[in-house]
Amino acid sequence: MANATQNFYELYRNTSIGQSLAETLDNLISSRQIEPQLAMRVMATFDQNVAAVLGDKVKARCTFKGHLDTYRFCDEVWTFIIKDVNFKMEQNHLEKAERVKIVACQSKEKVGA
Repeated sequence: MANATQNFYELYRNTSIGQSLAETLDNLISSRQIEPQLAMRVMATFDQNVAAVLGDKVKARCTFKGHLDTYRFCDEVWTFIIKDVNFKMEQNHLEKAERVKIVACQSKEKVGA
């Protein structure tokens, strides 16, 4: 069970569901239906649960090839920009993308800790 003081990355807040949740919470705060502190707790719970569900439930794998355009390592976070990417899914399904951004963070559960 996660510690209540444990922090989670806020990577999924920029997804469509994360943005919708933030917008809804902003509307509730504006209409004085909830306090800002509650909205912050809801967003923190969102961060925790999205990370947990994706880590536990998603088992699909894919490989990809492309041209590395940019990479950066800052504050223990890797960011890669890859262009002309070809994805190959497990069932040999192919997808293409013009540009892909990958953000990779170290797991909160450090190996050997």
